[in-house]
Amino acid sequence: MNTYKSAGVDKEEGYKTVDKIKKAVSETHNPNVLNNLGSFGAFYEIGGYKNPVLVSGTDGVGTKLKIALDTKQYGSIGIDCFAMCANDIVCHGAKPLFFLDYLACGKLDADVAAEIVLGMVEACKDNQCALIGGETAEMPGMYNPGDYDVAGFCVGIVEKDQVIDGSKIKAGDKIIALPSSGFHSNGFSLVRKVFPDFNEDFEGKPIHETLLVPTRLYYQSIQKLMNEMEIHGIAHITGGGLYENIPRIIPEGLCATVETKEIRIPSIMLELEKRGNIAHEEMYGTFNMGVGMVVVLTEADAQKALALLPDAYLVGEITENAEKIQLI
Repeated sequence: MNTYKSAGVDKEEGYKTVDKIKKAVSETHNPNVLNNLGSFGAFYEIGGYKNPVLVSGTDGVGTKLKIALDTKQYGSIGIDCFAMCANDIVCHGAKPLFFLDYLACGKLDADVAAEIVLGMVEACKDNQCALIGGETAEMPGMYNPGDYDVAGFCVGIVEKDQVIDGSKIKAGDKIIALPSSGFHSNGFSLVRKVFPDFNEDFEGKPIHETLLVPTRLYYQSIQKLMNEMEIHGIAHITGGGLYENIPRIIPEGLCATVETKEIRIPSIMLELEKRGNIAHEEMYGTFNMGVGMVVVLTEADAQKALALLPDAYLVGEITENAEKIQLI
């Protein structure tokens, strides 16, 4: 007799996953969350805003997952998934409210799934965000046993008159760099091509430990700045690197002039560039090069920002030019 389990889907493993994560997930909740894990839909009550705007973002981890799966190191993947979504909405001054995840696999292992979700829990707590739901899909025939894909969706909120969209950027503003923690979750198809052996030694440890460092979360840093000053623009440096992401916030007629000599490039990226014989322009158009986020401020506020965020540094300024970005 055929059963769902004989077709490759083990419902019991799904129940085990929920049991392993339910308590931790509930710890991210606040009084605005109106239901518990297990409902068909997730409810979040909004209050305390005059003219609220919801800001949403969705993303995945990309082929960085391949390194995690091959080395069976799953702890950072959930953080990556959350960070790639939340960091985008933080660019508009929004506070992350809630997050939902989607986990697909060939054969579900409750321990692996729980480890991934617990990473999301850790990241949600850092951003004071509620993990209010998700979906785990066991899909034999679509994915091989041991394969997983992870995606997420985050919603944040900001008062309409406080939305950061780059429209206030003007010539003379300064560009502050907030360091990345590494490659974050972008460019890994090229990374894996250049570094095919994830266990090779790099600076005294297996290289996969460096490659799997989770994406940095920027909510707390941005909140510190927003509490003290007006931010003119924020760009999250993801796929496409500096060349593609900074111009997204620059008004017409202005240019982000970035001094590359000021950029603090991680050693792993320098090694990738050298070993892969990758052109300098290709590196800056693919990777964050150590700059996970840029913030555009007045000159006076830029100095205050550097005092508030000790690891931030000045990397350029806004000039008048038809090109929206120049790397010099």
